[in-house]
Amino acid sequence: MKYILILLLTVSLGIAKAQLQKVLLLDSGKNTSLRGLSVVNNKVAWVSGSNGWVAKTSNGKTFTWQQLKGYEKLDFRDIEAFSADEAIIVNAGSPAYILKTKDGGASWNKVYENKDSLIFLDGMDFWNSKEGIAFGDPINGIMQLLITKDEGETWQDISAKANLELKPGEAAFAASGTAIRTFKNNVYIATGGTHSRLWTSTDKGKNWLAEDINILHGEPATGVFSIAINSKFVYAVGGDYSKEKFDIGNFSFKNSHGHTWLKVEKHPGGYRSAIEVIDKNFIITTGPSGIDFSIDAGQTWQLLATKGFHTCRKAKKGGLVLFTGSRGQIGRLL
Repeated sequence: MKYILILLLTVSLGIAKAQLQKVLLLDSGKNTSLRGLSVVNNKVAWVSGSNGWVAKTSNGKTFTWQQLKGYEKLDFRDIEAFSADEAIIVNAGSPAYILKTKDGGASWNKVYENKDSLIFLDGMDFWNSKEGIAFGDPINGIMQLLITKDEGETWQDISAKANLELKPGEAAFAASGTAIRTFKNNVYIATGGTHSRLWTSTDKGKNWLAEDINILHGEPATGVFSIAINSKFVYAVGGDYSKEKFDIGNFSFKNSHGHTWLKVEKHPGGYRSAIEVIDKNFIITTGPSGIDFSIDAGQTWQLLATKGFHTCRKAKKGGLVLFTGSRGQIGRLL
């Protein structure tokens, strides 16, 4: 196994202490780019990616892989797992599929299919084990929205009812499955391209408000790629994916109850595709050119490692933090 040494600053009793941390590379070498990641607890996690690959760990260390028969050409950009037995995956592109397993991956059932040539689903998130929401790029200018209320067994298209009109050239990025986040009864969706906006619903998708995000935008490769939410703040990260080390305008945040987006002087070190709140003040963001961290709730950022990943997620229950990236790479924060 390969270790990547990173320097992580932590704060204890108000005093900054330097501690040597490690990112342990748990797996690599598969012909897949992993952008889907869901960490259930300290032992159970699922990943998904291109070429129809899905993997699962039940011990937080070793992964069992499978390439889904009949879906070998699909890129599963997002996954939501509920246990070692139950998980839901969604692919990007057309045709669009949502698949579900209830037996640990032994079988996968198709619970949604859309063969519209314009369909492109970007991600999904769940409020609880029964209620979830998925979203996609606009068709005829309207963001695509799907709702489930039965554990992902069926999906209802609410796009026309919600009627979220995007501006020309405004869409979203299926970079890490984290351009959409649920928090309590709220759901947040970030867009990019010609415009970067945060779409917010406080009633599980019935009504929506949109606000501009103070982050780099204006070109097809620019905008917000990932958001993270806690009780105090909403964080947005992105940049320009065609310029991996360009670090201007790649991060912004705001008070969760406010509408003023703030930039910081010391920001992440390049384009970043995922951001995750690890605890109250400790935040991690990652992209192909590296990993950055903040210990002051996003006020300042420092480089953890020049080795980058596509996404980072923390366990829903527990402290396990995983990364996924290109060539089937899965890392664990130690």
